[in-house]
Amino acid sequence: MSATHPDSLLQAVAALPALPGVYRYFDAEGQLLYVGKAKDLKRRVSSYFQKTHDGTRIGHMVSKIVRLETTVVRSEAEALLLENNLIKTQQPRYNILFRDDKSYPYLRLSASRWTPAFERSPAGQGGQVRPEHYPRMSYYRGAVEKKQQYFGPYPSAWAVKETLELLQKVFRLRTCEDTVFSHRSRPCLLAQIKRCSGPCVGLVSAADYAQDVRAASAFLRGETQSVLDEIEARMLMHAERLEFEQAAEARNQISALSRVLHQQAMENVSDQDVDILAVRVQGGRACVNLAMVRGGRHLGDRPYFPAHVEDGALLAGLADGESGAQPDSEVDAAVPSEARDPVALVAQRVLEAFIAQHYTQAAPPPVLVLGAPVDAGLLELLTEQSGIRIHPVFHPREHRRAWLEMAQQNAELQLARLLAEEGSQQARTRALAQALDLPDDALDALRIECFDISHTAGEATVASCVVFEGHKMQGSQYRRYNIDGITPGDDYAAMRQVLERRYGKLAEALREAGGADPASKAGTRLPDIVLIDGGKGQVGVAREVFEALGLDLGRLVGVEKGEGRKVGLEELVFADGREKIYLGADSAALMLVAQIRDEAHRFAITGMRAQRARTRTGGSQLEDIPGVGPKKRARLLQRFGGLKGVADASVEDLAGVEGISDELADAIYRALH
Repeated sequence: MSATHPDSLLQAVAALPALPGVYRYFDAEGQLLYVGKAKDLKRRVSSYFQKTHDGTRIGHMVSKIVRLETTVVRSEAEALLLENNLIKTQQPRYNILFRDDKSYPYLRLSASRWTPAFERSPAGQGGQVRPEHYPRMSYYRGAVEKKQQYFGPYPSAWAVKETLELLQKVFRLRTCEDTVFSHRSRPCLLAQIKRCSGPCVGLVSAADYAQDVRAASAFLRGETQSVLDEIEARMLMHAERLEFEQAAEARNQISALSRVLHQQAMENVSDQDVDILAVRVQGGRACVNLAMVRGGRHLGDRPYFPAHVEDGALLAGLADGESGAQPDSEVDAAVPSEARDPVALVAQRVLEAFIAQHYTQAAPPPVLVLGAPVDAGLLELLTEQSGIRIHPVFHPREHRRAWLEMAQQNAELQLARLLAEEGSQQARTRALAQALDLPDDALDALRIECFDISHTAGEATVASCVVFEGHKMQGSQYRRYNIDGITPGDDYAAMRQVLERRYGKLAEALREAGGADPASKAGTRLPDIVLIDGGKGQVGVAREVFEALGLDLGRLVGVEKGEGRKVGLEELVFADGREKIYLGADSAALMLVAQIRDEAHRFAITGMRAQRARTRTGGSQLEDIPGVGPKKRARLLQRFGGLKGVADASVEDLAGVEGISDELADAIYRALH
């Protein structure tokens, strides 16, 4: 083992057990470098220190390791799950990392309480119509509940909405909210254009509607032929009974469904649930394109762009034996020789990282069509972890081959677009740095924070702070500040307050550190540029705040509207006495400034509107009640139509809302009376 590492680290490595588990490497500052899993911790971890890696990126990472943490688990499948949870939550520097901050959308059918007994009851025969007897189909994103029916996941919101439109045309299921359904007195526009059967006003019986729900569910599961046969049988039955209007409705359903199936060029009933994964690597970046087939229908695709591609691929190769260590399995021996070239090896590691991170969070389909070979042991671990037997297809034929070729083409196009955009964005960053006389040797670390104020005639004043770093907007570091204690409409006072709150504690830390920046974590260090959406007045207020805090005035830059407030005529105003400059309408630097400023404006407006809505509907009054958070508040306001409706509701009515216990219902009632 290397003598450059602390004795405590080497002793910890020597004492490791030959058991499955997860290991984590840390540097001298306590930053997490790498997370890995192993079937044999002792053999895997020792492999990093048994060979010199001088002059390589692997050697650079290994030389930083000063501390090791391990977690022993019962099986390699548990290690896989823990490893990828840590990668997603901790985001180590040297792991291939797929960021996906959005859950997949689903199509949801609400639970039905219809029974044959209800159909014979007065309510079912034209009495009171209740929404729970007529399931609603809707777009959904979030946690899945057992009592509802979910179809998907879909690769995009567009795919869900397209399917919703299809079901409206063929099965005419309702999409309206329960509150809208309960208050209808005449058919809505969708019913008039034959996109809804009008259950809210009794245009369809609960039994017939339930039949359409069953047919829609079967269609979404890929049972298209059985759906066609059932509708055809219904049409013939109505015709025999001389019920020609109902027979014509069934005929129209068959016609609409047939057109849909004919238009689905990628439809293939022999494959019900399949994921197609293509990977492309170029210029130090990679793209994994995921195409989804559900219920025999090709739903579209979604691209993913991992971070730390080259470093993560090399570390994974070292761990699996590609760099001299012994592999945990003999699967690599089955990898074709062409996969041994560097680009193909990186593609393989990227695809394996995606499969591990993606399918430990989402249930895999039974068939994966893959554009690169992957470790069979990984698929076996996923099978063990998910309980779903996964069948990989590396050299597909017929329609599967067409699917893979399409996914590969999309991966190439998306990667080319990303590289072009990154090149353009880097050029904009460099242009702005040059315009502001900033050094351009560390543009990847250039940090810009931009502030904007938004309110409606002084009501619900909100300040936004957005962050640009690493040549892109960093949405996870955005912050909003609710402004209180000022004269309504005083933008200067609002700007003063947000800057003091943003930089007050940081300025104090700087003074204690003797002027050296004490922060190293993202979002806690002073930005290189502080953009203020405003002219001399706003910049003057910012200058006063920075002078009081002892901060560098050279960081402050205002974006002043040009003549006639026309886009492209903006000028930059400085707080340190420099003359303002005009960049030019076609300047790359101005494009970047406008991009950041517009994002700050958007973020402030959305926050202000949400704050204003909470104030006007009384939602904030509900959230002041212990135990009532944003979700429960939204459910209460939706059920009762506003704060007045909530206040008028009885304790029993309140307890009927999902998530509201009897004790909480009593607390809400007492708080509002």
